[in-house]
Amino acid sequence: MSSVDDHEIISVAVERLVDSADDLAYGSSASTVDELLAARPGLGDDDLVLLDLRLGDGSSPVGNVRRLTATGARVVAFTSGESPYLVRLAATTDALGVISKSTSGPQLLELLRRAASGAPVVSTEWAAALASDPALPDAALSPRESDVLALFAAGNKAQVVATTTGISVATVDDYVRRIRDKYARAGRPAPTKVDLYKRAVEDGFLPLPGDGA
Repeated sequence: MSSVDDHEIISVAVERLVDSADDLAYGSSASTVDELLAARPGLGDDDLVLLDLRLGDGSSPVGNVRRLTATGARVVAFTSGESPYLVRLAATTDALGVISKSTSGPQLLELLRRAASGAPVVSTEWAAALASDPALPDAALSPRESDVLALFAAGNKAQVVATTTGISVATVDDYVRRIRDKYARAGRPAPTKVDLYKRAVEDGFLPLPGDGA
């Protein structure tokens, strides 16, 4: 994984933390996305980037996420939390989540492991941003579609969803297609599993962190 942060002390701390883990490998540190892309021209599907939302070069957080995900890399936003607006912006992108810079070392490692596997990173900051708009159009999911969405968006594979609900894997796949179609028609597209997670949190099918569910 790599880090984009214009505070060198943050990147150094992240590098040391990642180096202490046997199952993660640190790649590069950069102060801008341009610098990272120049240093890592082969950035792609196997890479994870921890991206500071507020960089000193004045670049757009949304634009930075898009440039990185366009390479195939997975992106997690890293923030000191002083700007809820920036967190909400990040929640509209393909970032896997938002992590606070106040997160403890062990918890940060666990979240990075989750992101490295391609799973959404659930943090209080990100989930609150996802749930910040009470006037979202209703996708009108059926009870069964709601059940499938909650299970699938929580990170379960189709086989697990099928076993839990008592339907076939093919039927699960069909339900997921229908769910995506309904959200698209509601003007809330969900082409990826991360997007489905966002829709599930927005609509209350999955809890916010700390809700006790």
